Amino acid sequence: MFSLDSVITAVGMADEVAVMIAAVVIAVGVMLVAAAPLAIFVSRHPTVKMLALSFLLLIGMSLVADGLDLHVPKGYVYFAMGFSVFVEMLNLRLRRRQTPVHLRPTLLKEVVVDDPGVAQPVVSSND
Repeated sequence: MFSLDSVITAVGMADEVAVMIAAVVIAVGVMLVAAAPLAIFVSRHPTVKMLALSFLLLIGMSLVADGLDLHVPKGYVYFAMGFSVFVEMLNLRLRRRQTPVHLRPTLLKEVVVDDPGVAQPVVSSND
């Protein structure tokens, strides 16, 4: 549910065990509350999913470069990510009134609910 790095960060930043536990519990709570709205937003805007995947690729390549002793200044990475988010925000604002993009169905069976831009996976008992 939550990543080990949040636990390590809580342990590294706090001296009190109660503060560490509270930080992890709050982080898990925020993730549980934010998961559904974020999933709906991403399913309505597939370009955001591609942007997030490109961020993972960018960070991964930066880590590989660091592992090979090739230093990539973090400012370049953060600027690239910030500029990409800015351009995506402009695109989302520009396309607000247009019909949303629909992707091909995934391996899961999908059914369209009340909102035509949101598809939810359905678990079938026949499979």
